[in-house]
Amino acid sequence: MSSAKPNPPASAARRRTVIDALRRGAVPDSGLDLLATGLDRFASALDGELDAVASGGAVFKAVRGEYGSGKTFFTRWLGERAKRLGFAVAEIQVSETETPLHKLETVYRRLTERLGTASFPPSALRPIVDAWFYALEEDALAAGASEDELAREVEALLTTRLAEVSRHAPSFATALRGYRSALAEGDEATAAAVLAWLGGQPHVASAARRSAGVRGDLDHFGALGFLQGLLTVLRDSGHRGLFVVLDEVETLQRVRSDARDKALNALRQLIDEIHSGRFPGLYLVITGTPAFYDGQQGVQRLAPLAQRLATDFTTDPRFDNPRAVQLRLPGFTQDSLVNLGVTIRDLYAAGASAPERVVSVVDDAYVAELAHAVGGALGGKVGVAPRLFLKKLVGDVLDRVDQFDDFDPRQHYRLTVSSNELTDVERNSAATRSADDIELDV
Repeated sequence: MSSAKPNPPASAARRRTVIDALRRGAVPDSGLDLLATGLDRFASALDGELDAVASGGAVFKAVRGEYGSGKTFFTRWLGERAKRLGFAVAEIQVSETETPLHKLETVYRRLTERLGTASFPPSALRPIVDAWFYALEEDALAAGASEDELAREVEALLTTRLAEVSRHAPSFATALRGYRSALAEGDEATAAAVLAWLGGQPHVASAARRSAGVRGDLDHFGALGFLQGLLTVLRDSGHRGLFVVLDEVETLQRVRSDARDKALNALRQLIDEIHSGRFPGLYLVITGTPAFYDGQQGVQRLAPLAQRLATDFTTDPRFDNPRAVQLRLPGFTQDSLVNLGVTIRDLYAAGASAPERVVSVVDDAYVAELAHAVGGALGGKVGVAPRLFLKKLVGDVLDRVDQFDDFDPRQHYRLTVSSNELTDVERNSAATRSADDIELDV
């Protein structure tokens, strides 16, 4: 079994990307391997699943964890591993208004909008499709086609490669033909419009749709066929698979009951289609809180879905099976939060003007003090603290130590937290905090 390629060195650009995101209180989009403390125990099993998907399999994974346990961090870390293996990657935020899960046509549209590869940022749909047609031309030429025969042979290959897809979604192949024809005629506007329609965008000009031979907008059932077609295009254009994250699925608990039931059933349908072998090359991950998986307003509301996601979490978390359909993130303890802070401190120091001073002034003991103070500010709930802790460590402490030679955080800094920099969950935790000597501007 092969495994993900070794982590690239921490270049100045990668360090800056990570530090800038933490300064804003956000999860970095890349460079997560630089911060991945405590995830080694998952790596072997997950790399094995990625290899299986790259070989034509398909995987569905459900990640569970409370707020602050690092679900977004974990999925982006895993997405980076997938990207290094040659996967295309897409991260989708599930929401009632923007991306309702029961409307798979909208989920597919968001997927194509957020589709990225190691070479192309989102949306990478067009370069992927162009690479696919180039691969078809190369295959036709390798089979002996002459220049005069090339267009006809590419058409024949297109029909053959998308034969299975066309049984479910014939308009996918039709749109690809329309896109290629528009490009051949030099009609860039029509080509772009047809490709937008292929990506699930609504309200594409009727003239462009007519020229490509397609009608209407993509619907719920057509979206599954288009996903199947996209996987075929990705595979034939040199990508080993597609890694997709549906983040914050627990928001389903707050929607109307009829929409919630439809969304849960759509999720069950997706799982069944993945396990049936319809989507070779797909690794689909959802994230949610324990309440979503275990509560009556979530997965347990639909018995067939609950059966598919059932996983034993009664043992010590040390013995959790990372190959199971559900994967539990235990969340941060005081010790693991301090370890993460030290990792960030060292990463920051590597790019600082005076690395030794940064490590000396912001020593391990001070990192522990700050972690304790932030946890105290949030009612002692360490699991909620990582985002705010790292934001304060970078923006309030490390930046000042790096820029001001006489700044000492033990003398010149006192933690303050204003309500407008907190998320709702953090604000609720701060409201229930115990009395301590931390100044809170709330």
